[in-house]
Amino acid sequence: MEKINVYDLDGKKKGLIDKPEIFNVKPRKDLIQMANNVIQSRNKQAQGRDRAAGLKNISESWGTGYGMSRAPRRKGSGFPTSRHVGRVPFARGGRRTHPIKSEKVGRKKINKKTNKASIISAISASGDRIWVKKRGYNIDNIPELPLVVDDKIQTVKKTETIFTALCNLGLKEELFKIRKSKKIRSGKGKARGRKYKIKKGILIIIKDDFGIVKASRNIPGTDIIKLDNLSINKLAPGGVLGRLILWSQSAFNQLNNYEVSI
Repeated sequence: MEKINVYDLDGKKKGLIDKPEIFNVKPRKDLIQMANNVIQSRNKQAQGRDRAAGLKNISESWGTGYGMSRAPRRKGSGFPTSRHVGRVPFARGGRRTHPIKSEKVGRKKINKKTNKASIISAISASGDRIWVKKRGYNIDNIPELPLVVDDKIQTVKKTETIFTALCNLGLKEELFKIRKSKKIRSGKGKARGRKYKIKKGILIIIKDDFGIVKASRNIPGTDIIKLDNLSINKLAPGGVLGRLILWSQSAFNQLNNYEVSI
């Protein structure tokens, strides 16, 4: 079985560890995109129109013999032809022809085995330098992929300490690049609680949290997640393979429990 290095917080080699077979699986791009579409469908808010929209008026057709359309016209004072017609789709103030219905089920589904296979594919792609570089990460100074760090990283409680550790592992240029990528969003999203956009940076996967989650949340673009909560949304944001992942040693060892048959 192939061996890879385990690094300490100073970026120095600490020991060797077996590389799980999950990284030998050929990534399936189609499965990852399918799973990503399912997650995105669950984030959509249901839309619909009032069933009585466009029908809240007193309208009646004149019938024939008046040289005018038989569309229902609103009743009221004034010359009748000046009143708007109502209750019909082609008229101003009328109902819509085929309105959006809130009863529509927009949540997509995915089989459990397919979802698991997509997660395995995303993990496998994260250990391939070609896929990681293709996604746009600067990995020239990173010693090897997958990148595994000693479990002491889970006990870090200060942002400065975790930032220094990431820089020691060759991620300094990547961290500064992500920080500079923060831009003001174009369009109406600025007024809807999402004024800024920032690129996705490093994903840190741990087994247990002893303070690192709070310490790393202020590093721009960096996400952290427990191994038990893995999702395609974190492993391959936007359905794009090759996210740069930093593994804690205990979380990395748990990958041996995955069945790698796809």
